[in-house]
Amino acid sequence: MASNSSQNPTPSWFTPKRLLIVFCVINLINYVDRGAIASNGVNGSLATCTDSGICTAGSGIQGDFNLNNFQDGVLSSAFMVGLLIASPIFASLAKSHNPFRLIGVGLSVWTFAIAGCGISFDFWSIAICRMLVGVGEASFISLAAPFIDDNAPVAQKTVWLATFYMCIPAGTALGYVYGGFVGSQYNWRVAFWGEAILMLPFPIMGFVIKPLQLKGFAPMESKQTLTSTETNVSENGDDDMLAEDQAFISGSKSTSKLWNQFTRFSKDMQELLHDQVYVINVLGYISYNFVIGAYSYWGPKAGYSIYHMSNADLLFGGITIVCGILGTLAGGLILDRMTSTISNAFKLLSGATFLGAIFCLIAFIFRSLSGFIVLFSMGELLIFATQAPVNYVSLRCVKPSLRPLSMAISTVSIHIFGDVPSSPLVGVLQDHINDWRKTALCLTSVFFLAAAIWFMGTFLKSVDLSNEGDEDQSATTRKGKMKPLLEGSSDAFNQD
Repeated sequence: MASNSSQNPTPSWFTPKRLLIVFCVINLINYVDRGAIASNGVNGSLATCTDSGICTAGSGIQGDFNLNNFQDGVLSSAFMVGLLIASPIFASLAKSHNPFRLIGVGLSVWTFAIAGCGISFDFWSIAICRMLVGVGEASFISLAAPFIDDNAPVAQKTVWLATFYMCIPAGTALGYVYGGFVGSQYNWRVAFWGEAILMLPFPIMGFVIKPLQLKGFAPMESKQTLTSTETNVSENGDDDMLAEDQAFISGSKSTSKLWNQFTRFSKDMQELLHDQVYVINVLGYISYNFVIGAYSYWGPKAGYSIYHMSNADLLFGGITIVCGILGTLAGGLILDRMTSTISNAFKLLSGATFLGAIFCLIAFIFRSLSGFIVLFSMGELLIFATQAPVNYVSLRCVKPSLRPLSMAISTVSIHIFGDVPSSPLVGVLQDHINDWRKTALCLTSVFFLAAAIWFMGTFLKSVDLSNEGDEDQSATTRKGKMKPLLEGSSDAFNQD
């Protein structure tokens, strides 16, 4: 299998468009889960009693497990624990293990964890399952975007990224509708079981289909050849070595390999954190995601409270899916038309976020539902135009071998400092002031901070490093080219 892979590095089943479609469907299902757990049908509400003594039973997860708003917010962010721990690990393992197989492992964990959410029996059981969902997601989020960047046509790279990231708002919106329908018609547990069934074919595909190789990494077969060569040399040279000594050397090699991996990870992290372009981009993304995360989780409840929407799940789902698709694709198309550069990406990020914040802020001031829908839709169109440019910068400001770690740390950062604290904090704020309109206005103002940070990025000197080779890969390539050259020189010397 290794020899066939070296002769034909691209698996026969995969074409670039098929790869994009598969990754988009996986991303869509992942965010359907995010939308479903935030929907009124799945998330539910606490039991309420009027002054006259009439009580209404609780519904969904919140009603069944009797969660307050803070616990409810924590539940939406529990996946971050797994994501935080596993993302750097999967990104680092991509240098020594096949990325497609890693995606298969991660998606297997995701599928079992989602099924576990459906059989949970209290707050802690479902919280643990949500943590494992993050572990499963970690393999995919750090590796999918580099694969897409490698296989997209040169003139359409941002549009392809936009198509992939369009699945975030589209999936979340579909999740609202899906969760609202399934939760109300059947039971919130059924929604999770349905997601697990939809995802099941993809972890199987990750193990069965012949894998692709990422740019910036040495081919897996060359690593396997090197390992087998070292093993043969050790076996041939150690015929008289005692079994205890061989075991000691084997253990020392394992410890050394683990230490080398840790050292490489530390070196890569230092390189990322010293990259001003990368840091500014991620800081802006954190501020942006702080608002988006709270919008996605509390949006239906806030809309129901402020405007007395008869079906907040469907309305917010409809607005988000239309604006998310159109806005995200528009952002990719505009950046490609502007010429895809890091500087142009920062200009688009800051401008779109600033204008989008103004429209969203005015929308929540409006008293009428129709005025809110029009202005909020315009704001979301602009806000979602940032999805492709912000990830384009994260991919392009680092060398190819750092792209998985770049995407992993970016994703971990926007969650741990963005939407993870925002959902509980907004819950605490709402518990304190008990006015969803004021809470929404305070939250929306954070968009202006994101726009200001990204505007600073336009003044930084930026270089597209995506085409620069990795030192390890370059060294491997040089060795491969020098070997026949040296053999030829040796033959010529012998002939003379």
